[in-house]
Amino acid sequence: MSDDHADPDHGGEIHHLEISASDLEAAVDFWGWLLTELGYRPKESFEGGRSWINGPTYVVVQRSDHPDRPFVRRAPGMDHVAFHASSREQVDTITEGVRNRTDATVLYEDRHPYAGGYYALYCEGPDDVVVEIVGPEE
Repeated sequence: MSDDHADPDHGGEIHHLEISASDLEAAVDFWGWLLTELGYRPKESFEGGRSWINGPTYVVVQRSDHPDRPFVRRAPGMDHVAFHASSREQVDTITEGVRNRTDATVLYEDRHPYAGGYYALYCEGPDDVVVEIVGPEE
């Protein structure tokens, strides 16, 4: 099945997500690392962007047409993006990776990893986009 068409076995799930970045190089570095940790593999590289795929879902990071316009999380629009983790250990590994990066920050350190009431990482990457990595029940 082509990546451009829906897979009926995944009806209702996200097909793809596109993220616009003010600094494409910084965004590709962060998102490429994070998505690889989550099991995505490179899909395409094109003028002004990159993409990664995992099963029927892919994520695109592209250069913003308005790099001077900041992302405002609580403004109308998307608040954050959340991914399933395959294990709590994966949440912990990614958390340590975020802590070791200079372009990302673990959010809610005082309540981590239960800031949302369940086992998860909340972090902020380039352009202040908030990412959540949700761990499974024990």
